[in-house]
Amino acid sequence: FINLEEINLYYEIHGKGEPLLFIHGLGSSGRDWELQIETFAQNYQVIVFDLRGHGKSGKPPGPYSIPLFAEDTARLLDMLNSNPAHIVGISLGGMVAYQLGLDWPGSVKSLVIVNSTPELIVRTLQDQIRIWQRLLIVRLMGMRKMGEVLGKRFFPEPEQAELRQIFVDHWAENEKPAYLEAMKASLGWSVVERLEEIGCPTLVISAEHDYFPSPVAEGFLNRIPEGKMVLIEGARHAVPAEKPTEFNAVIAKFLAEQDRGK
Repeated sequence: FINLEEINLYYEIHGKGEPLLFIHGLGSSGRDWELQIETFAQNYQVIVFDLRGHGKSGKPPGPYSIPLFAEDTARLLDMLNSNPAHIVGISLGGMVAYQLGLDWPGSVKSLVIVNSTPELIVRTLQDQIRIWQRLLIVRLMGMRKMGEVLGKRFFPEPEQAELRQIFVDHWAENEKPAYLEAMKASLGWSVVERLEEIGCPTLVISAEHDYFPSPVAEGFLNRIPEGKMVLIEGARHAVPAEKPTEFNAVIAKFLAEQDRGK
């Protein structure tokens, strides 16, 4: 644990080399990256941690915000003397990564944004219904039920039953108030108008069947000066767990390009 004044953040460090920090998604924890740690710890100092409100980290009352998550992340890197780091963020973690790259550029050597978006603005009735459905499930039926709903969406195949059950069990560990605060943190958030300010190499990874459509991600990508995109076919939102070999290879190739460019 590391103390950031009003909160303790849980983190782990594996391996040695250039810092490589992974940021998990909403309702998850650093355990999301179990299938990446061993691979990348062979060549990098891999850092995984739990965002505030998640996992073993502190869960103070809200409100939470994406800039607050990014500030926590920057302070963690600073206290670990791990600046600048390669940053990999998925979903909510990708939003935090965008914010980190904009507000704390000295903390970031490169960005990998996975199944995420630079804004979460409610624009349609369908968007509104989707959010209210999730809020109602959590409030009325609890975290395990929410995990079961998402697990079927993320891991729908019969051969993915074990992955699905692990996901549900992990999700059920969330504390409802902290989860709701973290969820509200992203609603209405946007850094789209600032994407041109991102000054580091940026890789956007999009899964073919993710709910953040790849054509939309590609449209945002055009605003990032050093941005590129890779589509992982046949994958869904939880691509690091669903297709770890392919996912790891994409990131390893990108990081090797940064090393050659030093």
